Amino acid sequence: MNGKVSVAGADADGLAAWIAPGRTALLIIDMQVDFAAPQGVLGGYGVDMSVVAPALEQAKVLAAAARAAGTPVVFIGLQTAPATDSPAWRERMRRRGGDPDSDSGLCRIGEVGADFYGPTPEAGERVIGKTRYSGFYGTDLDARLKAMGVDTLVACGLTTECCVDSTVRDAFHLDYHVFIPTDACAAYEQDIHDATLKILDLNCAILTSTDDVVAAWTEAA
Repeated sequence: MNGKVSVAGADADGLAAWIAPGRTALLIIDMQVDFAAPQGVLGGYGVDMSVVAPALEQAKVLAAAARAAGTPVVFIGLQTAPATDSPAWRERMRRRGGDPDSDSGLCRIGEVGADFYGPTPEAGERVIGKTRYSGFYGTDLDARLKAMGVDTLVACGLTTECCVDSTVRDAFHLDYHVFIPTDACAAYEQDIHDATLKILDLNCAILTSTDDVVAAWTEAA
């Protein structure tokens, strides 16, 4: 599932209309140092960051195409602090045998780990900080998108099964049309990535590829 999954009717003309810049925003989710860089927290734990590197590069391509076409680019990033850590998440980690204090130390506000990595915001682009998996939970993302006249989202980021999944589901529940370029998302295990995309395709999103999205936005530009 690294490339486009065929969907009836999703030809080039259809996709160009469906994700036209006047109605669409690109969401780049949690592409941050702690989740994507060797020097981040997960890299320090020994997680192989090479598996997410291709998605970072494809997200850069998407961001460049969106900017050229006039499609808004919105960066969503985890921004944590002890005061906003989830008690339920901490207790779950404890029950699983983890250390809630060390396990909560991802993307701390003011630390390098929270910085965007790979694609990065340009001046004037919208940045949404969140404290939970979904980019919509406890944020003004929905209000900002609606104020821009956006009803369609192209969503990419890290990780496929966690924050991308949660954000896409909430977007669908808020009546956005959601498209996922599968090669611009990644999980640390390929089978998890593939399974999540299959479920999202069944329930709340249309799968596509970076190449097809870029072609649609290039046509619009």
